[in-house]
Amino acid sequence: MEEKLLEFEEKMEKSLNNLIQEYMGIRAGRANPRVLDKIRVDYYGVPTPIQQMANVSVPEARMLLIQPWDKSTMKVIEKAIQTSDLGINPNNDGSVIRLVFPELTEDRRKELAKDVKKKGDAMKVAIRNIRRDAMETIKKTQKAGEISEDEQKIAEEDMQKMTDKYVAKIDKEVEEKTKEILTV
Repeated sequence: MEEKLLEFEEKMEKSLNNLIQEYMGIRAGRANPRVLDKIRVDYYGVPTPIQQMANVSVPEARMLLIQPWDKSTMKVIEKAIQTSDLGINPNNDGSVIRLVFPELTEDRRKELAKDVKKKGDAMKVAIRNIRRDAMETIKKTQKAGEISEDEQKIAEEDMQKMTDKYVAKIDKEVEEKTKEILTV
């Protein structure tokens, strides 16, 4: 039974990590190189992350500087950024690409905060679905006679504690990202 519980915990951990990855893509007024993580550039027919093709730095609070190692890739990097859902127009001066992040309006901040909460709630639902599957597995295992009723109760309690732990972690992530977005 321990192995099965570990499998379910692994699923919960993956769900939490997915949420954290999604939050990294949400920009909060400050330039963060992680917003480029999802963008892939067609480099000789291979979708390649920008970080593998260029040096990405943050010279100012609201600016990213992308310095490609191969100058011939400037246009494809610029095009990949333009076609992404980043919503920022890159400035290409021939040697570097600058991404200037505009100051977020109060309405946009509130909209982003709502989106963060919605994604957090969706992830909590996913965690609870994993718990439901685990509880069904525990009951089936007990009915099959593989574990006793006492072991079933203990496994169900462990599963509930695990669920509570991951829901609390999600709440913490939501709170931190919301605070980051609403901070001017």
